[in-house]
Amino acid sequence: MISDLVVIGGGASGFMGAITAASNGIRSVVILESTSKVLEKVRISGGGRCNVTNSCWDISDLVSNYPRGEKQLIGLFNRFSTTEAYDWFQNRGLSLKIEKDGRIFPCSDSSYDVMKCLKDFADKSGVKVFTNSHVKQINKTSDGFDLFVKGNNYFNTKNILVCTGGHPSGRKLAKSLGHSIVQPVPSLFSLSTSEKSLESCSGITVNVQTKLTVLKKKYNETGPILITHKGFSGPVILRLSAFSARDLHANKYIGDLKINWLCMCENEVRMKIDLYKIENGKKLVLNNKPFNHLPKSLWRALLLSEKIHSQLRWCELTKHDKESIVKSLILKSYSINSRGPFGEEFVTAGGVSLKEINFKTMESKICKGLFFAGEVLNIDGITGGFNFQHCWTSGWVAGNAVV
Repeated sequence: MISDLVVIGGGASGFMGAITAASNGIRSVVILESTSKVLEKVRISGGGRCNVTNSCWDISDLVSNYPRGEKQLIGLFNRFSTTEAYDWFQNRGLSLKIEKDGRIFPCSDSSYDVMKCLKDFADKSGVKVFTNSHVKQINKTSDGFDLFVKGNNYFNTKNILVCTGGHPSGRKLAKSLGHSIVQPVPSLFSLSTSEKSLESCSGITVNVQTKLTVLKKKYNETGPILITHKGFSGPVILRLSAFSARDLHANKYIGDLKINWLCMCENEVRMKIDLYKIENGKKLVLNNKPFNHLPKSLWRALLLSEKIHSQLRWCELTKHDKESIVKSLILKSYSINSRGPFGEEFVTAGGVSLKEINFKTMESKICKGLFFAGEVLNIDGITGGFNFQHCWTSGWVAGNAVV
């Protein structure tokens, strides 16, 4: 089959690239998906709701959510950012809503509506979609490319857009055409600890300040943490894991996590404890706390870890006891000994080297007519719709550049 553009990968960036190219006049656009279903990551993301993008409208703030690719994304987002992605879907009949944390979902809370929008407009634009079509080999010719596909199928095309996400097949094809690959490592995962003192607090979420030390490098984040039966998860941990992904991998996922459970300074904590002691002398320390926002079970677990006696009253609190409480609340360290499972989006840090891509067009600097978009590149974001935004943006820019 002869085509003007073959898109390898039927995911978010692949569909955006194909629709954009076909809508702008490319006559023959084909999507080749290696599995039996397209847009699977769209379907499962956000617990089946699909976190389409984020309401982070300011580009300088937006790029800070990408541990890798921040510099390259500035130019891309100046052309097609969260505002444009929001309007793109809304203008094509997909009603969107912005949640309190900034994440944007379809009003229906169903990822199938996002899939339907993309599929319908691909069909209206004349894009042909082939599933179970794994690309086994690409040969560069004088006027384009020959693609050899599973099942003895053959395609000839002027341009190729590789959108294979984190799947190794895309990296293999890119390497065969001369590209360097930054070896992928896991990103966006929970952290495990051998510390047992918080097991009774599993399921609790609280806002904290954190400092993760790995290989003498420090990563600081503030936000919600989720205590799990094995360690820690939640937005602040996922962000830490993304930015420290390579160092954690190099150090076999061993590090030190310091947590300030109150987001307060030492002096403020001491003053509150002193005042509470004066006013509540007869009350038991373990059952009565000066910090209303801290869950009671967490307060008890933290104090018991510092050997605070269960029958100790506030009037009996010694200077040593007070310093132990301060330490447990804002200076507590937890030894990280492994990573937990991936998040549902299976994001990796790594992919095609960014040095070899022209970010005005998403075209390869090494092989003319070869374009890349989405997570096949060494670009990744934190949770909150940022990875999909990169897919929409890079797919849109590549689709326009092919024209």
